[in-house]
Amino acid sequence: MFQELEDIKEKYRQLTLSLSDSASISDPQKIKKIAKELSSLEPIVKRSEDYEKVTKDIQESKEILADSQSDSELKELAEEELKKLQKKEGQIEEELKMLLLPTDPNDEKNVLLEIRAGAGGDEASLFAQDLFRMYSMYAEKKKWKSEVLNTSYSPIGGFKEIIINIRGEKVYSQLKYESGVHRVQRVPQTEASGRIHTSTVTVAVLPEADEVDVKLDPKDLNIEAFGASGPGGQSVNRNYSAIRVTHRPSGLAVSCQDEKSQHRNKEKALRILRSRLLDIVQREQHEKIAQNRKSQVGTGERSEKIRTYNFPQSRITDHRLNLSLHKLEAVLDGSIDGIIDALTLHFQAKMMEERTSSSG
Repeated sequence: MFQELEDIKEKYRQLTLSLSDSASISDPQKIKKIAKELSSLEPIVKRSEDYEKVTKDIQESKEILADSQSDSELKELAEEELKKLQKKEGQIEEELKMLLLPTDPNDEKNVLLEIRAGAGGDEASLFAQDLFRMYSMYAEKKKWKSEVLNTSYSPIGGFKEIIINIRGEKVYSQLKYESGVHRVQRVPQTEASGRIHTSTVTVAVLPEADEVDVKLDPKDLNIEAFGASGPGGQSVNRNYSAIRVTHRPSGLAVSCQDEKSQHRNKEKALRILRSRLLDIVQREQHEKIAQNRKSQVGTGERSEKIRTYNFPQSRITDHRLNLSLHKLEAVLDGSIDGIIDALTLHFQAKMMEERTSSSG
């Protein structure tokens, strides 16, 4: 760890010097890149300096205790100070271990959030609508911007599928652990006998791909226009404004129909396609890495049941954390910070455990 800290401090020094370099000054993009890298290293450098100061103070306290010339009162103060400093040293060491964990390069990215009704028919589509509302309210509380890219309605008004683009500061880092199967247990509105029904909704959180991340060759794309339709199959636009883009090499197809203009629907479809293609590449990379590790640390598998929303008991359970909270209404109103923070700590601890076992 200490050699790693020295390397980071040296890199920080070199980057700081390069800011005043004539080649950097004349290149705004380079300056921006260096400033971003310095910003990411700064918390580690500052905490490392705090650690050095504490270890120096510990050494001074030990010297006082070892000095036969020191009076008893001074030794008593030094012993008391030493206990505090050693506790602080341990805390900073743990913080540094956490700061040194590999960062996910996608953490800074915006996301495409895809919510799809799974098992349970109409009830699943109604719960998909509830989750859309939950994430929209959470985004609003975080002062992020949301834009609906595409919707597919169920006959009773819920969503078979809805895709949202959420933009803001470190959106992916906050939402990446939401990928998976969300299960709901409640009495459906359509159930006359009052029996509890179990339904599922799948959530996929994709980092939004920039054009530089995924280059689409127009020759690889098949673009078709078709008539859009609304809830219950009603025509909402008799013109052929809906767009379907098929990526021939992968076979991936994306449709968008929410906008009245073909151009806007095509733009949205291409954004979704880029992100799905990036996701495929990154998931293949993660799977290769996971083959050499005991478990995969990162986003949850989408086939994995991650959370249950139990309405009769107003209980929400996250199965990865073995955590149950009796505040379902607040969670569905977008208060999911507590769960997201707990998940972040949980996966960081797993990463630290794996890092320790691999280095040992």
